[in-house]
Amino acid sequence: MFDLHTRVSKIDENGDPLKRLNEVIDWEMFRPILEKIRKKNRKSNAGRKPFDVVLMSKILILQSLYNLSDDATEAQIVDRFSFMRFLNLA
Repeated sequence: MFDLHTRVSKIDENGDPLKRLNEVIDWEMFRPILEKIRKKNRKSNAGRKPFDVVLMSKILILQSLYNLSDDATEAQIVDRFSFMRFLNLA
């Protein structure tokens, strides 16, 4: 009942719309335009590297679809298998 595989299968049986989005949309086709939008000259290479542009755009889609704040989005990504799968996070 609490096996990860069983839980993910149950999500699929219920018709996960996020899985369907990943099946029909080639997210990588947006990468060039997203990188162009984000392009910004860095003063130095110090600090953490920015998050992937495709990942961040998918997070914004989740926020919009589920009407979530930044904090609520972060909490839901950690909590929900469907969000993690949509974002290709382990």
